[in-house]
Amino acid sequence: MATRLRAMGQPRYRNGFELTMHPELLALPSQWKKPRRVFVNSMSDLFHESIPITFIEKVFDAISDAPWHTFQVLTKRSGRLRSLSDRLPWPRNLWMGVTVESIQHLPRIDDLRASGACLKFISFEPLLESVPAPDLDGIDWVIAGGESGPRARPMAEEWVKDIRDACVAQSIPFFFKQWGGWNNRARGRLLDGRIWSGYPSVRGHRESPAERSLGSRQIPTPEKNRVT
Repeated sequence: MATRLRAMGQPRYRNGFELTMHPELLALPSQWKKPRRVFVNSMSDLFHESIPITFIEKVFDAISDAPWHTFQVLTKRSGRLRSLSDRLPWPRNLWMGVTVESIQHLPRIDDLRASGACLKFISFEPLLESVPAPDLDGIDWVIAGGESGPRARPMAEEWVKDIRDACVAQSIPFFFKQWGGWNNRARGRLLDGRIWSGYPSVRGHRESPAERSLGSRQIPTPEKNRVT
């Protein structure tokens, strides 16, 4: 994909998939007047060890400068997230998440809990094994889904149900994204005969029981507008 986009003259892919920062784009969200959800670094990781904290601070400042948008940051490098947390100015419109695809990566949740993020979420996607009864204390939102693509590893239904049940028991909004597989759209999003589209409120408070009862409503996934 990077090679094709580079051949088409796309400047953001001038280095292929090598780590590349784009400071010239940091002011772009402030130019979008209509509120939107922005998935930061959809094809990278803001807490990559080669990204200097000075640049991460600039990204956080850009998020603060556009408080009418909601920004979502997802990382697998939770150790660095935790180590830098006290040095970062956490905007209220930033949702911070970690990927937990297996039991091995459960400690990432502790790192997330220790961060200064106003809203914390977990992405159990791709879910590669059973993660029974995870401790979700201090977590505001949970996403789960299977792996997609030609070599996708299968996801068992009971793995998803365990996470869903933990969310229900702990009053946490649950979003089931996909079953995955070669053609994930063909399998849809039904789990136990319904669509689970729980979402945290904009202000970061958990949904009320009345809001959770609307879990079958369709809510769009985040827009993948890259700011770095």
